[in-house]
Amino acid sequence: MNTLHHTTRPEWLTFDCYGTLIQWDEGLLAAVQHILAIRGHADIDPMRLIQIYDKYEHALEQTAPHRTFKEVAGEGLRLAMTELGMRYAPEDIDILTSRIAKMPPFPEVVPTLARLKADGFKLCIISNTDDAIIAGNVAQMGGYIDRMITAEQAGAYKPSRRIFEYAHAQLGVGLADVVHICASPHLDHAAARDMKFRCVWIDRGTGRKPLADYTADATLATLDGVPELFDSLGWGFKPNA
Repeated sequence: MNTLHHTTRPEWLTFDCYGTLIQWDEGLLAAVQHILAIRGHADIDPMRLIQIYDKYEHALEQTAPHRTFKEVAGEGLRLAMTELGMRYAPEDIDILTSRIAKMPPFPEVVPTLARLKADGFKLCIISNTDDAIIAGNVAQMGGYIDRMITAEQAGAYKPSRRIFEYAHAQLGVGLADVVHICASPHLDHAAARDMKFRCVWIDRGTGRKPLADYTADATLATLDGVPELFDSLGWGFKPNA
């Protein structure tokens, strides 16, 4: 399905970062395996710890008052490790956040960003993280990212629409000037549904399911399908962009 036909070429492309541009699942698994190993709990299933951690992290992100991602992730990790009978130490969250900052892009990401920049689009990341953490990821993206908007700046986490409203205000654009590109339906699609901004879903086959009451404007398997999609819409190279 593609409902982008007969809509206008956007000025900005906004991106979810982790799972869309950055290899989140792979990096998180490696970080958790490292924590389990140094804590002497190699017998614990890392995916079980991740599942429990995710539950706490997402709940804490939506609980007032707003806290930084490092604070939220640290408390989520502490609660998850405690639930599994593990001892949590403050250095565990340092391990996790330092590993997040070093997570690399998917192989096709940097060439695709280069192509989109060459076609005249402005590129912005909107992410549920802190400035200091995501800086390490952005540094690996070839210098093609024009802006990064974080939950730390906005004082809100996805799926709240507040972070998107903050991003659009900072960019000085309206909904018609933006197409959002994401791989995380439970975080990004709710805002796209409620705010009615255009959204391309990168379905990387992780098993994450879209919302029952929302369908993205287009669905692609990997990011490198975006330039071809845009070419088909007549949104290709724009001189003097």
